[in-house]
Amino acid sequence: MTNSIKSWAEVAPRLIAVAAGRAPADMVITHAKWVNVHSREVLENSTIAIAEGRFAYCGTHRDSLIGPDTTVIDAGGRFAIPGLCDAHMHIESGMLTPTQFARAVIPHGTTSMFVDPHEIANVMGLPGVREMHDEALAQPVNVFVQMPSCAPSAPGLETTGHEIIPADVVEAMQWPNIIGLGEMMNFPGVVNADEKMLAIIAATQNAGKVVGGHYASPDLTGFHAYAAGGPADDHEGTCEEDAVMRVRQGMRAMLRLGSAWHDVETQITAITERGLDSRNFVLCTDDCHSGTLVNDGHMNRVVRHAIDCGADPLVALQMATINTATHFGLERELGSITPGRRADVILTSDLRSLPVETVIARGQVIAKDGEILCEQPEYQWPETATHSVHLGHALASTDFDIAAPAGKNAVKARVIGVLENQAPTKALTATLPVENGLAVGDLAQDVCQIALVERHRATGQVVNAFVSGFGYNKPCAVASTVAHDSHHMIVIGTNKADMAQAANRLQEVQGGVVVISEGKELALVRLPIGGLMSDAPAAKVAAAADQMVAAMATCGCTLNNAYMQHSLLGLVVIPELRISDKGLIDVTTFEKTDLFLKDDV
Repeated sequence: MTNSIKSWAEVAPRLIAVAAGRAPADMVITHAKWVNVHSREVLENSTIAIAEGRFAYCGTHRDSLIGPDTTVIDAGGRFAIPGLCDAHMHIESGMLTPTQFARAVIPHGTTSMFVDPHEIANVMGLPGVREMHDEALAQPVNVFVQMPSCAPSAPGLETTGHEIIPADVVEAMQWPNIIGLGEMMNFPGVVNADEKMLAIIAATQNAGKVVGGHYASPDLTGFHAYAAGGPADDHEGTCEEDAVMRVRQGMRAMLRLGSAWHDVETQITAITERGLDSRNFVLCTDDCHSGTLVNDGHMNRVVRHAIDCGADPLVALQMATINTATHFGLERELGSITPGRRADVILTSDLRSLPVETVIARGQVIAKDGEILCEQPEYQWPETATHSVHLGHALASTDFDIAAPAGKNAVKARVIGVLENQAPTKALTATLPVENGLAVGDLAQDVCQIALVERHRATGQVVNAFVSGFGYNKPCAVASTVAHDSHHMIVIGTNKADMAQAANRLQEVQGGVVVISEGKELALVRLPIGGLMSDAPAAKVAAAADQMVAAMATCGCTLNNAYMQHSLLGLVVIPELRISDKGLIDVTTFEKTDLFLKDDV
């Protein structure tokens, strides 16, 4: 229970008195089209009464509801829908702190978020999760926290700043705002009954809380074993069959529309065409950067998209409200406009285009016509969070040299292939030139260099490889300390001097994203908190992010949301090929692989 709303037990006498006509409400909404997500119907000319931050009465109008101090809002025939819920997301992907993220999404009608802070867990461990938990509690909307499950996400294949162990999960399950376990990314560990993974799941289930899932393989033969291991949902589906498999195994299929992941359209046909029970489907964003939040929206964007993909508007709303609440065991607490629930409601004039005209949370008007109206306290992060980038020494261009096998004039190399709007990569091969004994990229083949720079323990380690798909066609480098999940530094470039300059610049500013071209800094997004987040307003961060995207385009990049693709190239739990501090990782076999193939060129 968050600390800014009283429990139902504390206020039940007042709610009953209002509903019985013995006491006036604090707020009454009149002349509303009440969208009831329990019965899936719209009830015309309804009155909704609120007391103590919760709904007390929903039905036809009663004069007894209104007293001299009651705030009356005439909906004027607009729809009253429940506040929107994001079932799975990472606040850090917005480049914002919880406070600034909430400020960005409240005007879009998001009043409940279920957040997995496994990014900060990889950098700071359990203390970082506690900071996210405590800041979440201070928000005027519901920000529930899932305890991260996998740091590292793939043990033995990467080194994180900190490790999450079963004892950490046991401790976190006692915190007041922990709603469950974050996505269980180590799906091979679950399938193989790894003792540590099962202990983490058991700690969650023993606490009576929900285990989040993450089965990223397109091969579903191991999915039955994964489902038997305890995960209750999964957001990694990319096609209709993925969604069908999840709900058939008793899980919730989470369909995501983030900044780069467009997986709703390909899965929602399980409802719209195959007729599966929509109660087992949930909408989420997973990863949204600040530019998307400021320019396009949040869960309102996802609901509109689901409707555009053929979902009935009321079904789409259920997937973003009551389905989510039910999944997390909060059906009696939020997700609908019904007595006893938290008074989170949106007034909108159209269910398809979904303009968010008024947002009420816990019985208070907190946004209107795109403007936030509520105050939020400042939150101070500790110095350990603002000094998290440690390279050990200033990097030089030679740190990015890739020595070719002796005597070769050309080499056949493995190349990470980026797929637009999808999290998986392709394991490609390319024949690349050798210059002065060094293997180099080939812009004619759209192959440039990628490097992972260790940044947690100041080892000075640099792992080099090749990547394709960004389209860079001039001397440049892009570096980021956001590098899921271990969050070392990833540098991609066509010019090694620029790559070194970019890496050194991020150590200087203690984290962020920078674009360098021929020694000139084209864009910089400062992310000083864990190298992941900024406490600046979303609009300011979004403006810097827009400049970053424009700078990447100036360097030849044509990908939609290339930054998200960049930041996931170290994610060694999603096929097919990734980079880590251990080397190049084949994520179909979960083994390290050689950069060069043995075939003669």
